[in-house]
Amino acid sequence: MLAITPQIHIREDELEEKFVRASGPGGQNVNKVATAVELRFDVRHSPSLAVAVRARAERLAGARLTNDGVIVIRAQRFRTQERNRADARDRLVRLIRRAAVPPKPRIRTRPTKASIERRIKAKTHRGRVKSLRRNTPSE
Repeated sequence: MLAITPQIHIREDELEEKFVRASGPGGQNVNKVATAVELRFDVRHSPSLAVAVRARAERLAGARLTNDGVIVIRAQRFRTQERNRADARDRLVRLIRRAAVPPKPRIRTRPTKASIERRIKAKTHRGRVKSLRRNTPSE
């Protein structure tokens, strides 16, 4: 079980890990050992997440989300499988924690009287400036 919050837990069978070769520098080791981790989590069909959390997680995932609703996290920062595996899981946990927090509803407020007056004054001033630019026929 991967604990996200006290209420949200993801079962191990919902996560799919694949070890692949990492790109970038690393000498011969990078060509021989598959240390990078590709973590896949089917967020769209996960029974562990509420519908609202799923929708927010899909939106937050961005380019990491496939057309099938699978979040793919690739971790290759470290030189060992275990550290990359922990890094990928940590990044997934952080993403779902952010999705678990509902957005604060916006409270509509009225503009102040002074701000309305400033806006109207700016509009009339701008109109005067533009009217002075007009080519008026001389008498």
